[in-house]
Amino acid sequence: MSELRFNELRGEQVAYAIHRQDRTFLPDRDHCPLDATRPGGPDTEIPLPAFEIAVFDNRFPAFESPHGAAEVVVYTDDHDSSLGALPIERVEALMWVWRHRYQELGAREDVHYVYIFENRGVEVGVTLHHPHGQIYGYPFVPPVPALELAADERLGGCAVCSQLERELAGQERLLFHTDAVAAYVPHAARWPYEAHLAMRSHRPSLLDCDAVELRGLAEGLRALVRGYDRLFERPMPYVMAVHQAPTTGRPGRGHLHLEIYPPLRTADKLKYPAGSEQGAGTFISDVLPEDAADALRQAIQRAG
Repeated sequence: MSELRFNELRGEQVAYAIHRQDRTFLPDRDHCPLDATRPGGPDTEIPLPAFEIAVFDNRFPAFESPHGAAEVVVYTDDHDSSLGALPIERVEALMWVWRHRYQELGAREDVHYVYIFENRGVEVGVTLHHPHGQIYGYPFVPPVPALELAADERLGGCAVCSQLERELAGQERLLFHTDAVAAYVPHAARWPYEAHLAMRSHRPSLLDCDAVELRGLAEGLRALVRGYDRLFERPMPYVMAVHQAPTTGRPGRGHLHLEIYPPLRTADKLKYPAGSEQGAGTFISDVLPEDAADALRQAIQRAG
């Protein structure tokens, strides 16, 4: 069972989930718990010989009922694949899975914010290589989404809409845009090759998107991830964060967008959140957002 404690100096909750110390850590290829259970092979979390997308409760949850939720979303039964390598139909199906879990978890009284994310690569601390993401149902609104809501208040309207309008007008940091989505490196990116993928129309959550928009979101995400893999001609480690409206109070607030934080500043150099970032809370980046956008645009074009 997790325990929450409030950090008064930082004004934020800290969760203690000591049982997670025993979670599976980088098992060998033949004992991956996210593989399908093959005939004659070891049992896994998914008792099927093949599957497309699987969702199940995390065996080592950071949050659990009646104080939140933690789920695992496995993108494919192909251990050696990746989000960018999946056919577009599978990525589109994943958008509908995300939508369903947002709706189901968000309907619970103990869930105030549904956070969908993916950790990819040992550089960001992944413990299983199989292509997968996670979903946390927080029993509170976490600090980053709360700051986005505060930005709405400060600007007197949707902060993401304002940022999107700026990037579309200037275009120097714009990566691509379609009728459904726009991808860009934000004006004040913290990570060297950080990028955001936002809905063109104001959509608070996945529940507010129609089928055409979800298809567009899938196409945009796939193109962006494929571009990342071409940037340094290696699989790009990253954290992908899906930001949308809280599921309790303030209905309709927020703007659905994805943020991707790759820790690489070159093909073989990491950007570490070190003294200034962790101790003072101020990021210092080695790459200008405009230069990052130019490099990412070229990589996305190469990836096709």
